[in-house]
Amino acid sequence: MRERDVVQADFSGAQSVDRALRLLTLIGRHGDIGMPLSRIVEESKLNKPTARRLVMALMRAGLVSQDPETRRYFLGEETYVLGTLAARRYGIHQLAMGNLVRIAEVSEESAFLSVRRDTWSVCLHREEGAYPIRTHILNAGDRYPLGLGAGSLALLAALDDDDADAVIEANRQVVAERYPRFPYDDLRATLALTRERGYAVNPGLILPSSWGIGVAVMGPDGRPAGALSIAAIASRLPEDRQPVLALLLQREARLLEAKLANQTDPAGGPRRAQRRASAEPPAAKTRQKISIGR
Repeated sequence: MRERDVVQADFSGAQSVDRALRLLTLIGRHGDIGMPLSRIVEESKLNKPTARRLVMALMRAGLVSQDPETRRYFLGEETYVLGTLAARRYGIHQLAMGNLVRIAEVSEESAFLSVRRDTWSVCLHREEGAYPIRTHILNAGDRYPLGLGAGSLALLAALDDDDADAVIEANRQVVAERYPRFPYDDLRATLALTRERGYAVNPGLILPSSWGIGVAVMGPDGRPAGALSIAAIASRLPEDRQPVLALLLQREARLLEAKLANQTDPAGGPRRAQRRASAEPPAAKTRQKISIGR
């Protein structure tokens, strides 16, 4: 085989892998409801034969499964195995559950955990509060360009200037196409304000009725490991309540950072638990120390 043919074959193979992984991510974002092939074709912009061929390859690997009755595609059992293995290194989701429950209980609003994936923010978990009127702009698996939304903005603000600038420029076109009303040219000024006050605020810039507050969670390496945030209808986040909820988020973020630091040593191995129970105060104690205005 000529060298040119070898290079072309390598490129074609890499392209197929890229497409298959994009489909896997796409199916994963639809969680428990799954996706029919028609929707996969529509959202992936691939033709039907190509999309079906790639989905079949993912099924053979156990990464995708199909419900025999609805014919919808879901993440397969092998993704659970891989996720379990990865959780030992990227286990912020499991570690953050207690923090999210407390945030939702004390604030009575919806609480979220988000992480950075390249130039995007991905919601890992949504914990509902007791207040009956909720905003449903963000659900587990949803992705937004970094900087759009409270948790996403907190993640972007936690990056250094060079990284933040690179993300802003990389996302400029996608924001213009998908969120044309978002004031993207003001984002750098918003980052400066976020860093100054120590928390991010989304005053309904994506959906007017949905406001949010977010705080970054820093990893042991000094980089943002995730973000904790609260979302609520606008009337539940007046200006005088925002810093109070921010204090709650900051407290839980620091507790989560301590758990992340105790999880692994510098070589990546497990550390001994350093009184983790004491880093998990009951919600009642949190409520006593932080007066949440309603």
